[in-house]
Amino acid sequence: MTAGTAVAGVEIARPEMILIDVDGTLVDSVPDLAYCVDEMMQRMGRPVHGEARVRDWVGNGVERLVRRALLGQLEGEPSGEDFERAYPLFLELYADNTAKRSRLYPGVREGIQALKAAGFRLGCVTNKAARFTEPLLRDLGVRDAFEIVISGDTLPQKTPDPAPLLHAAEFFGVEPARALMIGDSVSDVKAARAAGFRIVCMSYGYNHGEDIRDYKPDAVIDSMVELKGLLEGTA
Repeated sequence: MTAGTAVAGVEIARPEMILIDVDGTLVDSVPDLAYCVDEMMQRMGRPVHGEARVRDWVGNGVERLVRRALLGQLEGEPSGEDFERAYPLFLELYADNTAKRSRLYPGVREGIQALKAAGFRLGCVTNKAARFTEPLLRDLGVRDAFEIVISGDTLPQKTPDPAPLLHAAEFFGVEPARALMIGDSVSDVKAARAAGFRIVCMSYGYNHGEDIRDYKPDAVIDSMVELKGLLEGTA
């Protein structure tokens, strides 16, 4: 599979709706998240991790990120006492640093504009809580592109559970088979497959250092500007 092309033998029909992930797909939010992680660690009297390590831990919501930061690794659970102390610190920091360093990936703004101009209906999904998601999208100037934003606290379930995707399909009145998810991680692929969506992944983003191609999405692209051509058969 090559960037910008569908997997051999797979065609991606024009979807009736497109649901796009936030962190690692639309937005490189690691600079803000890493700042908050390291400031949290300093306030707890512990060594900082740095942006490169935090980049491998992002992608499953801030609660999981805090747990990973406390352990200094991807898997495992910190003590309840440590987490209860650290999590409120992180939330306080992130509330003030949601979009100070975060940026849209190259091609995202142009890609979204092209999709909207071509008549695609767009939604947004993330495991980030609404109190962080909405200001981030507004500050980066893309909130109005989405008819619905499903945040991590919109429903009881988060991705990779398919519930957020099925909620979006119901909102748009679209059958899951006619819907498309755009993401960057194995969590996005699992959610899309469970919901019956097609899935296109970005070659960049947050997948814990693994190549997203190993998880066999329907296509992988390098830039959001490639998406319109892929869906209209001109990629």
